[in-house]
Amino acid sequence: MFAIPGTPPVTLTPAAIKQIERLMADGRVKGLRIGVKKGGCAGMEYTMEHADEIGEHDALVEDGKARVMIAPMAQMFLFGTEIDYKTSLLESGFVFNNPNVSEACGCGESIKFKDA
Repeated sequence: MFAIPGTPPVTLTPAAIKQIERLMADGRVKGLRIGVKKGGCAGMEYTMEHADEIGEHDALVEDGKARVMIAPMAQMFLFGTEIDYKTSLLESGFVFNNPNVSEACGCGESIKFKDA
């Protein structure tokens, strides 16, 4: 895992915590697993799915009753990211404020990470 001891790999805003807790309320979902995959016009896309178990190599972030698991391949790309939840007149969803992103496509669905 890519981490600094005592520092969570990602942080959650109060709005994100509230939404994740809502998703976990019935007890069937153990948390939200986030990751990245190749795709989109900028090269990479975030992935999110309900998790029914915590993977052995997942980075685990817990805040209140909210639980986020970060897939192993995504940990180095997401370190330092703030996860928020926004609601507008036309849409609602999670927003990643990621300091590791150098570019994003016009539609906001894909990203390119800074070169190491």
